[in-house]
Amino acid sequence: MANHNQHADVVSTTEINHVDIAIVGGAMAGATLALGLAELAKQQAGNRVIKIALIEAHKPSSEHPGFDARSIAISHGSIFELKQLGLWQHLDALAEPIHNIHISERGNFGMTELNRESFHLPYLGKVVELEAVGNKLFSLLEQSDVALYCPAKLQNVVAGIDSQLLTLEDGQQIAAKLLIAADGVNSKVRQAFNQPLEQVDFNQTAIIANIQVEQPHHGWAYERFTQTGPLALLPMAANQGESRLSMVWALEPSDAERLLNAPKAEFISELQHAFGYRAGRFIDIGARFSYPLMLSYMPRPIYQRTIFLGNAAQTLHPIAGQGFNLGLRDVVCVIDVLKQVLANPEPHDIGSVAVTHAYLERRKADRQSTMNNIEFLVRGFSNDYWPLVIGRNLGLRLLSWFPPLKAPVARQAMGWRKG
Repeated sequence: MANHNQHADVVSTTEINHVDIAIVGGAMAGATLALGLAELAKQQAGNRVIKIALIEAHKPSSEHPGFDARSIAISHGSIFELKQLGLWQHLDALAEPIHNIHISERGNFGMTELNRESFHLPYLGKVVELEAVGNKLFSLLEQSDVALYCPAKLQNVVAGIDSQLLTLEDGQQIAAKLLIAADGVNSKVRQAFNQPLEQVDFNQTAIIANIQVEQPHHGWAYERFTQTGPLALLPMAANQGESRLSMVWALEPSDAERLLNAPKAEFISELQHAFGYRAGRFIDIGARFSYPLMLSYMPRPIYQRTIFLGNAAQTLHPIAGQGFNLGLRDVVCVIDVLKQVLANPEPHDIGSVAVTHAYLERRKADRQSTMNNIEFLVRGFSNDYWPLVIGRNLGLRLLSWFPPLKAPVARQAMGWRKG
């Protein structure tokens, strides 16, 4: 694999590298897509070489902060898809299984549980630390046929009839038949094409940190609805024998600002008060980070010869932990659409209107239903209107009293969707 940034000083700005597919953004969605497409190119291309370029601004750090590493939950359905892409075998050793999910509301009687045994599964999902996964994915990229431009920043992109012309900050230029934007909510590609982004502000701020707990977590994940918003705790792999949970706590912005800067003991005390002792006693906390919570989405995540996916297409509230799982379904859809193109013996334009619109149509229902469900959850569980409080608590109780009702809830939590 060629690393095109090592000799950037000798590359002429008039020298254009022509590729079939250029991916901007090499985080979880972009790196996964690049590796999946590289494997597809091997299987489907025949005698034709499919050239793929990945542009990413930052290299994953070689240091593993461990206690302070951010984590995400990968659903059972997403793990299945990663296995199909041939990637999960490289990531499984980094993952901690979720065996049970406990859902409750602070100060009210509503609660329910989802258990792996009820669905005859070895796990409901798994938790990974992003830095460790990032290092592994980049290691795989460096062994692949993907042309990796990293560290490299996109300066501009100009739409053409036959290709998109990307110019990097160091002057290198790439012409791509198909451009895939996986460069996050502040997508440079979206801004270059002046495409609209809709946003719904939930007036909440999330604090993220890793918590050390006194007792083993035994694979339990927790979603607790508090007066200010949801509080999620995910099981993490033990670090030097210490039991750890990854925390996402949605708060009113003023509370978040106060707690972000509060002494460690004060933060732990307030967290314990909000969550309770179901997971045991919290005894330490890593570095705290925060970000505003909103739903951001592109009404039409395509443009001329361009597909937007992952957080570039939609950024979700973390209430149900579905951000990467929805983005991975975007990735799988792109690969499926292109698989049909590459399997066609007739010459076909890989960036044609037919390709981008096939992606748009196939992703429409899943995107919309997932965003609607999450907005419903956020508004329904961040509201003290008494009839709503009674309704949602009865709903949680019904799930406990009548287990067959859990099946569609679990199916959604585990990421099994069409599309």
